[in-house]
Amino acid sequence: MSISIATDRCIGAALCALTAPEVFTQDDDGVSRLLPDGPQRARSSPVREAARACPVQAITVSED
Repeated sequence: MSISIATDRCIGAALCALTAPEVFTQDDDGVSRLLPDGPQRARSSPVREAARACPVQAITVSED
């Protein structure tokens, strides 16, 4: 699974971090970031739900 965040589009709603806290976090400015080992721990369902929940579609998920 490949996960990317368009940090220039992120508005800091934090829905990704709430939906998949094992994968996403926020930096000091509120911008979403991937946790260092997040993609390895990612389960498809919560990550895809986080991408759908993002109000500005800043998260892209693809199967490798």
